Amino acid sequence: MTASIPAKALQLHSLIRAEGELEISLVDVEIPEPAADEVLVRIEATPINPSDLGLLFGAADLSTATVSGTNEYPVVSARVPEKAMKAMAGRLGQSMPVGNEGAGVVVKAGSSAAAQHLLGKKVAMLGGAMYAQYRCINVERCLKLPDDVTPAEGASCFVNPMTVLGMVETMRGDGHSALIHAAAASNLGLMLNRICIKDEIPLVNIVRKQEQVDLLKAEGAKFVCNTESPNFLAELTDAIAATKATVAFDPIGGGRLSGQILTCMEAALNRDPKEYSRYGSTTHKQVYIYGTMDTSKTEIVRNFGFSWGMGGWLLFNFLAKIGSAAEEKLRQRIANELKTTFASNYSHEVSLAGALQLDAINAYVKKSTGTKYLMNPNKDM
Repeated sequence: MTASIPAKALQLHSLIRAEGELEISLVDVEIPEPAADEVLVRIEATPINPSDLGLLFGAADLSTATVSGTNEYPVVSARVPEKAMKAMAGRLGQSMPVGNEGAGVVVKAGSSAAAQHLLGKKVAMLGGAMYAQYRCINVERCLKLPDDVTPAEGASCFVNPMTVLGMVETMRGDGHSALIHAAAASNLGLMLNRICIKDEIPLVNIVRKQEQVDLLKAEGAKFVCNTESPNFLAELTDAIAATKATVAFDPIGGGRLSGQILTCMEAALNRDPKEYSRYGSTTHKQVYIYGTMDTSKTEIVRNFGFSWGMGGWLLFNFLAKIGSAAEEKLRQRIANELKTTFASNYSHEVSLAGALQLDAINAYVKKSTGTKYLMNPNKDM
């Protein structure tokens, strides 16, 4: 299985120069020899997730983006605003590989039994540098895919599935019994909806369009609130009162939504107060922000008492906290339900070079529901 492996292969790199310029390019890198516990994977599918965009583009102003180079080796350039350069200080001058997760076929394996067991098998991987034609990686960061699952079907089996399972586990660990999720019509949101239905967890979905309400209702969701409704806050309060949800996960981050959720939680709890308190409900209300779809300021109006919390939630911090044994249990559930609970849908498939065209960039940086891009690094332009 090693005869057709080239000495070098393409990998996508992102570089921010000290003078304030972003450069994204395809570079030829040497393909390493796998160590004992490593495998070499020919990558056939890797998603462009919102979590990848921060490393890919940094703080660049993409309205200034241009493409040069050749069809096979395009180069994207853009200016980084001077006021944003301080935040980029830690990566200046470093040509960094991109891509959190991917899937493909193991074409070469190290000497260990675990590595040899995966030779010729389809695997999904988590570990960075996935926007590449080949990836050498430790077997512990691989998940063997079922025989009837394609690399495209398994490409997104880490970040989104682990995130939704992490949300559920965090909800339980914090002592809550129901949850709220914003931007709920995304691939991740649809997965969470399926899990909550299957595990009988009350869920309040928040979306921003009627067609997204219709989509989730068709998927079996009971509570879907549309931010564009003139009665949104009243409808959200009703849904929270019905589910008794006291924890929310918000990928939007900026704007008023996180604060509005806390306000509606408090209003729902005060519909049937056990006793009066000038400090508000004593039930703890929590919002976790796990994304930055809106990069503006997070705005809150403190009208929800004193028993509340708002903070960040990150998948990799969650995984580090629960340990490898608990993570393996989550992985196994994902593998067993890849075609059902954890199925992903993509609107476009592009090559490495195709992902660096301005029309594609302008589409996937919007992070719009229903426009998820899948990259096939071994696909021709």
